Amino acid sequence: MSKVLAIARFTLLEALRTRLPWLTLAVLGGLLLASLLVQQLAITETQRLQTGFLAAGTRLGAVFVLTLHVAGSMAREFNDKGLDLLLSLDLPRSGYYLGKLAGFIGIAVAMAALTTVVLALPGLAAGALARAGLALAPAAPTAALPLWGVSLACELTLIATLTLFCVITFAQIMPAVSFVAAFYLLGRSIAAIQLMSGSQLLAPEAWSTQVAGWLVDLLALLLPDLSRFTGTAWLLDGAGSAAALAYVAGQTLLYGALLAAAGLFDLYRKSL
Repeated sequence: MSKVLAIARFTLLEALRTRLPWLTLAVLGGLLLASLLVQQLAITETQRLQTGFLAAGTRLGAVFVLTLHVAGSMAREFNDKGLDLLLSLDLPRSGYYLGKLAGFIGIAVAMAALTTVVLALPGLAAGALARAGLALAPAAPTAALPLWGVSLACELTLIATLTLFCVITFAQIMPAVSFVAAFYLLGRSIAAIQLMSGSQLLAPEAWSTQVAGWLVDLLALLLPDLSRFTGTAWLLDGAGSAAALAYVAGQTLLYGALLAAAGLFDLYRKSL
């Protein structure tokens, strides 16, 4: 366990030394400035539009930055033969894998916390102006921010686990990142695809429509429903709840465990 924690610690140190916090802040700051532009361009419900844009943008930005960091870190370790050096010591492959996974999960949680703080800034500013009598109260319920932040931490944890598995499997950045992007986009849209496949406008009696519907249903069973993760409606309408967060946590544990097991299996079968 001490070796696993040491690997996790060095993974966190690597993120600090490669200036990942500054890159994350730069991306989130750019999205915050873009949300101010959206607020100025909106005619009505400016605060809701700004919050919706910022919530969706920061979520995608955090997923993008985390995916590239995990893929780049692991690819660099493969190219520099750091993995071979570590495994030549008295360290099992499972200890190395779990240590890296714990470090990346720590990075995911830290990024989710930082994103939640940035998302809270417009609401805090609007609230301060409202108390000063210079603006209306913010439209987005700030009480939903903790639920949103915990859900984002679960989503980023799942993305970090998936990226680690993909890099172990493909051993190259481009195929790994492409697979993660396809998995994420499909997981985000699978519920909508499932609804469209059952539409009455697609000739439901045709055999091709039925087969396509069965395939989509099978795919929906295999993929996590990421559309229920970190919903923007949680902030705009207070739609988040403990039950929704419990579903997110359950999906994260289930698919995270499956991906970790698949990554461990792939690492053990590699000849290094």
